[in-house]
Amino acid sequence: MPALVESMMYVREKPWHGLGTRVEEAPTSADALRMAGLDWNVVQRNIQVCGGAKIQNYKANVRDSDGAVLGVVSDRYKIVQNTEAFEFTDSLIGGDVRYETAGSLNGGRKIWLLAKLPETEIVGDKTEPYLCFTNTHDGSGAIRVCMTPIRVVCNNTLNLALGSARRTWSVRHTGDMASKMHEARVCLEMACAYMDELGQTADRLANTTVSRDKLGEILDEMFPITEDSTDREKQNIQKLKDDYMVCYFAPDIMKFRGTAWGAVNAMSDMISHNAPRRKTANYRENNWGRIMDGHAMLDKFVSLVA
Repeated sequence: MPALVESMMYVREKPWHGLGTRVEEAPTSADALRMAGLDWNVVQRNIQVCGGAKIQNYKANVRDSDGAVLGVVSDRYKIVQNTEAFEFTDSLIGGDVRYETAGSLNGGRKIWLLAKLPETEIVGDKTEPYLCFTNTHDGSGAIRVCMTPIRVVCNNTLNLALGSARRTWSVRHTGDMASKMHEARVCLEMACAYMDELGQTADRLANTTVSRDKLGEILDEMFPITEDSTDREKQNIQKLKDDYMVCYFAPDIMKFRGTAWGAVNAMSDMISHNAPRRKTANYRENNWGRIMDGHAMLDKFVSLVA
């Protein structure tokens, strides 16, 4: 299936792959669990060789709805059920929690929930914060919770890297999971602190003037051409600069044009629109040249305009 989606639910706007169950209003956790096809549990079973001998220290994580083997894990692995994931998110946010998307990936090996937080405004732009919870049932990764602010004006994730803001939390499937999940309540404090810090930084950047000449100097420093740059790299670097200016002069940036906030948003849009979904081995050479990845680019750009 496209994007490894096994099942999912989404509110109103259809995802690019066109899969899942569409609902008009964001559901509560009980309805989202069912609509997303996550109303199943994971059980652990012993593993045996053909002769019948048990394999010591390992278990198979099996989905109870269809008997699908999701992964082989050590006997120290602690299961966090899908219902517990929703209960955790409900408890973390509090109040009447509503879910925008939720679903199962790669045959149930990974699940995610995306809960909507109260809308806020940052220098006049409406921002919809989301809390995303992901979990794996195959032993391949940790439980992760992250805060994601999305700009409504162009529906791109605003990847503004703030040095003092902690936006993610993760824990492995071992030890006392109950106490670990309890400790994760700091995520809500982290999310609020992140949005506060984002608002303060946005206000500061919106009141910082960046001239066209200064912007040109920053782009030259971001995307330098050296003596050993190939013709392909020179062409790619010039294309990046041209693409950036297209984003900089986009209508949704207009009211912040000439400020550091407008410049940062243009860079965020340029990175989002240029980065492919799948990075091949020759991606960096053919698309970005010998430069840093998108997140590092935005980090550096913020430091140069701030």
